[in-house]
Amino acid sequence: MMYFDAVETWSIPKSAFDDSLREMALDGVNGKEGIVLWLGRRNNRQAQVTHLVALRGAEVIKEPALLRIESSLLNDITEHTMRLGVALLGQIHSHGHFHGTNLSTTDRRYGLAVPHYLSIVAPDYAQRPDTKIGECGVFVFEKGTGYIKLSPADVSRRIHIIDAGSLPMIFVGDGL
Repeated sequence: MMYFDAVETWSIPKSAFDDSLREMALDGVNGKEGIVLWLGRRNNRQAQVTHLVALRGAEVIKEPALLRIESSLLNDITEHTMRLGVALLGQIHSHGHFHGTNLSTTDRRYGLAVPHYLSIVAPDYAQRPDTKIGECGVFVFEKGTGYIKLSPADVSRRIHIIDAGSLPMIFVGDGL
């Protein structure tokens, strides 16, 4: 077994996608990018999102065209993953109206460089609660290649938005 098991498909509960949009919209209404991290399990080349992580406080910088997570906050997230027996599978973050759904230069340069990490970019600062996965930019980090944008056909084949109950949202950051 490799430390980062290969992932071919991701199962994301619809409630997790919708809750992530709502969380990011809290920042988007102020014209800032938002982010939600997705935790879960990998097994047999499949990843299942089981928990959401919302970031709060001074250790996460949210600006109109910038997100920065301080390493101390990532350490706190790591403690949660270890306690829950899950892994960081990916994240969804929002871009503004004029920034599109591609990864920015900053996203590519400073984003997590972990094999099989899923990175989704929601449009319009997540202000449209009816946004579908096909309207987002969907990227997977591949060792030796970097982030690869999935085609619409690959998104349909590899990203499964499933009906399931709501997932726990973990709040991490200053004073929490």
